[in-house]
Amino acid sequence: MSSQKVRVKVKGFDHRLVDQAVHQIVEAVESAGGIVVGPVPLPTRIEKFCVIRGPNIDKDSREQFEIRTHKRLIDIQQPTAKAIDALTQINVASGVEIDIKL
Repeated sequence: MSSQKVRVKVKGFDHRLVDQAVHQIVEAVESAGGIVVGPVPLPTRIEKFCVIRGPNIDKDSREQFEIRTHKRLIDIQQPTAKAIDALTQINVASGVEIDIKL
């Protein structure tokens, strides 16, 4: 298993929760003996929505909303079995998505 690498992508709407999850992942893998590269911040995806405030009179008045998706990338070089077990046992806050690719 030493020739493989594990890629972990972390996504979330709140950048503080994403950074906290990344910190937990890095600590767990390093304590289990894995070599961690990262976290690498990926570009934030910003979705913007423009909505009419009122359908009858206020058609010229609009509200704008946006959703920001923050992403981080972590590579684990030479993962050990203990490191992968520690990675799968991590509990993170709701609103944070973790994608693990072996």
